[in-house]
Amino acid sequence: MTTPDEQDPDRIWLTRPELTERWSLPPNTLAEWAKVPYGPRYAKFGKYVRYRLSDVIAWEEQQMTGGAA
Repeated sequence: MTTPDEQDPDRIWLTRPELTERWSLPPNTLAEWAKVPYGPRYAKFGKYVRYRLSDVIAWEEQQMTGGAA
């Protein structure tokens, strides 16, 4: 059973491998995007990079183009 906090997109953090899997991207893409900078916001915890799910979802929405709304 999950708690409400575990379902809150502001409390869920994704690793780069998890995000590349979500978007079906090559493994190094997010690291390359971070150099530009491009892509969703991320946080660094020491040497570890994490993406907050709510930021990922917001960035995905910004990428929507064309078609009927």
